[in-house]
Amino acid sequence: MNYAIIAAGEGSRMSGGGEIRPKPLVELDGQPMISRLVGILDSLGAEKISVITNPAMPDVAATLRALKPAARLNVIEKSTRGSMESFHALAPDIDAGKPFCLLTADSVFRPEEFSQFIADFEADTDSDGYMAVTTYIADEKPLYVAATSEGDITGFLDNAVPGVRYVSGGIYMLRPAALEILADCAAAGVTRMRDFQRALIASGMHLKAWQFTKIIDVDHPSDLAEARRFTSGGDT
Repeated sequence: MNYAIIAAGEGSRMSGGGEIRPKPLVELDGQPMISRLVGILDSLGAEKISVITNPAMPDVAATLRALKPAARLNVIEKSTRGSMESFHALAPDIDAGKPFCLLTADSVFRPEEFSQFIADFEADTDSDGYMAVTTYIADEKPLYVAATSEGDITGFLDNAVPGVRYVSGGIYMLRPAALEILADCAAAGVTRMRDFQRALIASGMHLKAWQFTKIIDVDHPSDLAEARRFTSGGDT
């Protein structure tokens, strides 16, 4: 399996709370978040891990290049204006002939759930993608995910509506055709990941929602404290 990680955010909300390190280097479980994530992916037998970092945070790229995972690790340093642009910058480094998983450096989840998420997608020959979802809502601007009782995704919504209980967890398992849609979105001036996800649905791709117990997006110092409780087993 190939993996792509977005680690290009400046972490302004963390620094506003007093954190001086770049967000990917904030420690969780005794190691930088980005190192922890690469270790999880490597333990699952990753073939290749591509990471985009911000040139304004050279310590992040240096930390990554000092790692020695079994997987091939490529680091791309490039300034971008958001997650979709970061994804587009990663696209040339993603093997276009294989499924891949895209995630962000600040998404904290249970490794055993993530492993099952990957295994279920690999066993599913009918779906074009799996989207990690959760009923845990802590994001300031959550993306709501509408799905059938069988888990087939029918839409991505900016606002909550009755009957829609999932929000996006920001982890995406996709087949190579998604890269063509990404290129079309970039050419059309689309900038938001949620609009790219809507384009996937509009194209007719069959996406499934896969529920995680909890995914914590670390944006604030309080999120980090919760993530530490979560990974230590003190918070479910």
